[in-house]
Amino acid sequence: MAHNHSHNPANETSEKNLIITIALNFFITIVQIVGGIISGSLSLISDAMHNFSDAIAIIITLIALRLGKKPKTPKYTFGLKRAEIIAAVINASTLIIICFFLIREAIDRLNNPNEIEGNLMLAVAIIGFIPNVIGALLLKRGSEKNINIRAAYFHLVSDAVSSIAIIIGAIFIIAYKVYWIDPILTILIALYILIEAYKILKEAIDILMMSNIEGIDLQEIKSFVEKIQGVKNIHHIHLWKLNDNDTHFEAHIEVEDMMVSQTCEIQKLITMELHKRFDINHVTLQFECDLCQKFDILAQH
Repeated sequence: MAHNHSHNPANETSEKNLIITIALNFFITIVQIVGGIISGSLSLISDAMHNFSDAIAIIITLIALRLGKKPKTPKYTFGLKRAEIIAAVINASTLIIICFFLIREAIDRLNNPNEIEGNLMLAVAIIGFIPNVIGALLLKRGSEKNINIRAAYFHLVSDAVSSIAIIIGAIFIIAYKVYWIDPILTILIALYILIEAYKILKEAIDILMMSNIEGIDLQEIKSFVEKIQGVKNIHHIHLWKLNDNDTHFEAHIEVEDMMVSQTCEIQKLITMELHKRFDINHVTLQFECDLCQKFDILAQH
């Protein structure tokens, strides 16, 4: 059996940036709750709840990142890298629950509208917007290669969008006294967050369920491997992601009668091609000759 692996650079988002972002979100939460209660704005209070969930999400993200750095052990031979995916599931699920709660509250407010202090609503929304943008910028780099940080990053981006919507709503309330715009904005913000959170949740669950990876065609892999001189067929393929950066591939390769040293060259070629074509960085191949009775592309147990 031949094994080869390579490592992508680790996520470079510093823990210091995460801690700063947590502090910013707790600050925004306090300001928006006080401002929302005094002004009577549900959208401000809903945004405060979202900011509070942001802070909790980033704390979970920080814990998961630290767990992911722990070394492998005889019990956890992959280490604790999946902690990041579990954190993404928790964060996205929390967002979805909050969205349904906000929609329910907004519908109640539509049925029972109340007067809102637009000037205070505007001031608080502006105060909330700036720290959200700062926090999003701090996490942007790490979000590109880590689904856990991406979930936390989206918390902040959606809050920045929420703040913009609230600012616009406050301007309309000041100018035209259209108080119904506040719960309408709350519903629109919640729906937007709901859609994006669902995407993150689906991706995270796919990783946990070890699903095939979008964009990788097993038949294409089978085709190029079986064109290699000395290879009869490839079968019993498994392909999955451990986390955002680690893609694993394993398979049985039936070869013609040859020396073990000759399979090393085949293994190097397959590993190189899988990495170049599909960015697969962990490859385990079992070479055999007249061993398996079935040659299905997937192992059937």
